[in-house]
Amino acid sequence: MSAAEPNHANTGPLARLERLLESNVFQQTIMGIIVLNAAVLGLETSDAVMRAVGPLLVAIDTICLAIFVAELVAKLIVYRSRFFLDPWNLFDAAVVGIALVPSSGGLSVLRALRVLRALRLVSVVPSMRRVVNGLMAALPGMASVVVLLSLVFYVFAVMSTKLFGDAFPEWFGSVGKSFYTLFQVMTLESWSMGIVRPIMEVFPIAWVFFVVFILLTSFTVLNLFIGIIVEGMQAQASDEEHAAQHEDLDALRAEIRALRSDIAALADKREGK
Repeated sequence: MSAAEPNHANTGPLARLERLLESNVFQQTIMGIIVLNAAVLGLETSDAVMRAVGPLLVAIDTICLAIFVAELVAKLIVYRSRFFLDPWNLFDAAVVGIALVPSSGGLSVLRALRVLRALRLVSVVPSMRRVVNGLMAALPGMASVVVLLSLVFYVFAVMSTKLFGDAFPEWFGSVGKSFYTLFQVMTLESWSMGIVRPIMEVFPIAWVFFVVFILLTSFTVLNLFIGIIVEGMQAQASDEEHAAQHEDLDALRAEIRALRSDIAALADKREGK
């Protein structure tokens, strides 16, 4: 989760702090604190637990928050302006910053947002970061699928409102109600017994309308989302692999240049003799 590669040429306090922040031991420690903090926030929702060990949970929560703030401050000291170039650092700062906002009076609802600190696991665990990066890479393609799905929904909502609106106004009395009912049908939640069979008692061949709708949405358009997301994750993994190969190639080139310099130095010494 580093903002930049460590400057190993510098052996001062900042370089040592940077190596500490990027060490596996430190990352695993932060991960453990995040899990502990998430568990504490969950226990705080229980009245029985709060009556028994409430002050202890509050103290642990405060300590965890202090550690997160200290981590962010340390990164700001080490990376300075580079801190803001890493979106994961900004994500961590936003999640932790929510907990620092006073949660009294009209802002008491922000207390419920403290559990967002558990999302810091996403920025700490590399595999989770790859998943999120893959999802972000898939967003442009997903936008096209959303437009297509919205168009299909609109066509079927207008059709269902005209076909079934008079007989079933609670489900299809307006385009808005039809949208919501069709969304329930798309999720396959009580679509047959709860909606389609009652409609078929009035319109016997209504099943054709809903079967076509389900085939177009649940089994076709929604699967496009999966395909685009998988493609985005594969592209992200491929980019990371290429980046790693370039790093290895750069390291090999540096070693070759160093060997050439050594060979040239030895040759100069022999000529001097």
